[in-house]
Amino acid sequence: MKGGKSKSDTKGSRLAVNKKSSAKAGKKSGKAAKDPNKPKRPASAFFVFMEEFREQYKKEHPKNKSVAAVGKAGGDKWKSLSDAEKAPYIAKAEKRKVEYEKNMKAYTKRQTEAPKEEESESEKSVSEVNDEDDEDDEEGSGEEEDDD
Repeated sequence: MKGGKSKSDTKGSRLAVNKKSSAKAGKKSGKAAKDPNKPKRPASAFFVFMEEFREQYKKEHPKNKSVAAVGKAGGDKWKSLSDAEKAPYIAKAEKRKVEYEKNMKAYTKRQTEAPKEEESESEKSVSEVNDEDDEDDEEGSGEEEDDD
């Protein structure tokens, strides 16, 4: 085995490669944090259909635990539906979309009003906090010198 790699060497190199890739995956890409108050996007017509289809499928196949099987069967069924059969799902999706747009307008209106108020309050609180920190630092440094 002169010059060849042992099994332990190859495992170590693989682990090192995996660590590098997982470290990259853990880093944030600079996206802003999601606001939990923001309205969720509405479901498309297909997903509205799938809500009902999942219930039907579970009744017909109670032993099936595979999500992939349900999705595949739902996709096949959706493709086989005619436009007339898809119409009620499309109508429900449009209704949800209109409601989402209304909620989104209200949300953006609240967002534009809220930061103006928060900025003035946050500036005050930051200066008050900084003043308190400065006083604590002065007292704390005097005590440390006495202990030595």
